[in-house]
Amino acid sequence: MKAPRQDPPRAADRKDRLKAALKTNIARRKAQAQARATEAKPGDEKEKE
Repeated sequence: MKAPRQDPPRAADRKDRLKAALKTNIARRKAQAQARATEAKPGDEKEKE
C-alpha cells in the first residue's frame, strides 16, 4: 500500500515564505552595515592622530 500523496505547496505560500526570508535578510544586512559604520568611526579618529 502506498502512502497518500500530499498536495504540492501553493505558489502563494512560496511567495510568502520568500518575502519573509528576504525581509529578514535585508534587516540582518542593514544591522551589519550599521555595526560596521559604527566600528569604522572610532578607528578613523585614531588613525588621524
